[in-house]
Amino acid sequence: MKTLIKNGTVVTASDTSKADVLVDGEKVVAIGTQLEARADQTLDAEGRLVMPGAVDVHTHMELPFGGTFASDDFATGTAAAAWGGTTTIVDFAVQTFGQSLRQGLDQWHQKAQGKAHIDYGFHMIVREVNDSILKEMDQLVREGVPSFKLFMAYPGVFMLDDASIFRAMSRTAENGGLIMMHAENGGAIDVLVKRYLEAGKGDPINHGLTRPASMEGEATGRAIALARLAEVAVYIVHLSSKEALDAVREARDDGAPAFAETCPQYLYLSLEDLGRPGFEGAKYVCSPPLRPKPHHDELWKGLVQDDLQLVATDHCPFHFKGQKDLGRGDFSKIPNGLPGVEDRFTLIFHGGVNAGRITLNRFVELVATAPAKMFGLFPRKGTIAPGSDADIVIFNPEVERTLSVKTHHMNVDYSCYEGMKVKGLPEIVMQRGNVLVRDGKFQGTKGAGQFLRRAPFHGTPAPERSAVGATA
Repeated sequence: MKTLIKNGTVVTASDTSKADVLVDGEKVVAIGTQLEARADQTLDAEGRLVMPGAVDVHTHMELPFGGTFASDDFATGTAAAAWGGTTTIVDFAVQTFGQSLRQGLDQWHQKAQGKAHIDYGFHMIVREVNDSILKEMDQLVREGVPSFKLFMAYPGVFMLDDASIFRAMSRTAENGGLIMMHAENGGAIDVLVKRYLEAGKGDPINHGLTRPASMEGEATGRAIALARLAEVAVYIVHLSSKEALDAVREARDDGAPAFAETCPQYLYLSLEDLGRPGFEGAKYVCSPPLRPKPHHDELWKGLVQDDLQLVATDHCPFHFKGQKDLGRGDFSKIPNGLPGVEDRFTLIFHGGVNAGRITLNRFVELVATAPAKMFGLFPRKGTIAPGSDADIVIFNPEVERTLSVKTHHMNVDYSCYEGMKVKGLPEIVMQRGNVLVRDGKFQGTKGAGQFLRRAPFHGTPAPERSAVGATA
């Protein structure tokens, strides 16, 4: 099928122009003014922005945690992503203790196959490091799974010691992989958690108070130091605080290949939400925790200045009733995670472009192009260009709406942003030439999403200067 998108404003990470886009089958084949071509369907994008489908490189569909599972599986979660303008995710496969990486990866392939509405790739969570695991890392890189998440938090569950982290980092220096690091000082945090619980402080706000920003900053600095020793890049996931950002800034200013993401919740939500009356704060429990509001401006500044390279979601939803309430009276038992895969595109547009913090081009860089480049998917994903997949969002920047559990499509019984008024709506969402969302209806096909083999990590060039910086 040929599709002609006419009269829109095409926005990529480097260019903005009034242009038409011609799609033939699954690919973009031409971009130009007043294209004349026979097409099976024509989409009028007058007054709309035509942007690449977003790439969310941090999701957890159906993740086991604390005796339960994330409430979105690959069917509901990827449909919600499409509604929100995201056409590619990279999810995390988990190695169980005593299990090979291969066994963990195979389990996630089974979870996704036949369910995913959009294209997907995998990172691998590594819970133990030994000679055989290091060899498996080499093989996974060759198979298109070149990124590995390690934890400095959750003792006895995910946390690795520095020697194991250094061994894994050293291996990626050889095989082209990339270490993604959950950077919090899990040992110190564990002591604080026990102290608070022994003192009878079990309310949700104490989740935030026992995971101080100083311990995220310390762990981030330590992760970067280990990576520098291994002479390899490191990527800090879900960075939430000024302290952690300062560690990344300092390293990057010194020429180190240190990269980091943040998430919408750290730009919009705060410790005050964890302190909501009763047990309401449980809705906002995630790790690292939400920080006091002054951190917000610092993180936005990091996105403007490219100290933070992209925005992901860490989408990991749990129902308030029946899952989050497993931790009533004991905040350490509240499943960690927030829903967000549907909201990221609009939230970053609203708080970034509408608020005058970033340009349209930087917006595309943050939600689509930089994720695709960082994780081996560019130029197939993350841009609109001849030869790229026809993953396209036709976005109406003038639609005012209110975020609510009543209207979102994620399989979770609350919205973190309930009642928030935003401006902007993905009206038409396409993946590989197929329309997934149009006229307020979902037209995607369960199981149509394809597994994406990703290229090894080769570093990312600095964004074009026209894309970086606030609107003037």
